[in-house]
Amino acid sequence: MKMAISATGSTLGAAVDRRFGRCAWFILVDPETMEYEALENRGADAGTGAGTGAAQLVLEREVDAVISGQVGPNAYEVLKQGGVQIFIAPEESSVREALDKFTSGELKQMTMKVF
Repeated sequence: MKMAISATGSTLGAAVDRRFGRCAWFILVDPETMEYEALENRGADAGTGAGTGAAQLVLEREVDAVISGQVGPNAYEVLKQGGVQIFIAPEESSVREALDKFTSGELKQMTMKVF
């Protein structure tokens, strides 16, 4: 499994960024081996479309799941269409803490209701 976690920095000790589309970094990690790669989010400062651009970026890296503080509706739709599961990280957690909570089944999966 490959995951993308929105982060404020480029290491496993960085805080999970509450923003998906405008996060500074994505930590791409295999939660079984803890091998990871830091990927700078070059679209974080985009005037519009930061969320969908970020979703496309992680889809290109063939991730299976995303962990973030929140994911907007447009990015959510792109990720879901790509078959990516989305999990919500607890506030003020590090990337490593969020991964630990994921592997222990403690993270809540994000779902959007369509009216």
